[in-house]
Amino acid sequence: QVQLVESGGGLVQPGGSLRLSCAASGTGISNVYTMGWYRQAPGKQREWLATFISTGLLNLKDSLKDRFTISGDNTKNTMYLQMNRLKPDDTAIYYCRLSPSRDFRAEGVDYWGKGTLVTVSS
Repeated sequence: QVQLVESGGGLVQPGGSLRLSCAASGTGISNVYTMGWYRQAPGKQREWLATFISTGLLNLKDSLKDRFTISGDNTKNTMYLQMNRLKPDDTAIYYCRLSPSRDFRAEGVDYWGKGTLVTVSS
């Protein structure tokens, strides 16, 4: 019912920038929905990064606020993550998540994209 496609990943040198996009499509998208960015580095657990709700609410992990910016466009059902001053520790697969509700619920339905790889290396 919902398809999520992440894009914008790639290879970048330390200190560089990337902008990730997640585009949602399908009949399962609600008028109100929540989208989130997550990442998983090799050998580590999945980490929550940011949330965009279609009402306009934005949230970003505190430790990233000096380098990253979350945004979204509910007319396009698309969420973005601007990443600046990238570090090797940012290397990970970045995933998009969507729930057709105003938040993520343990008992609710959600969808995941396939991910986009970000590699920060000199």
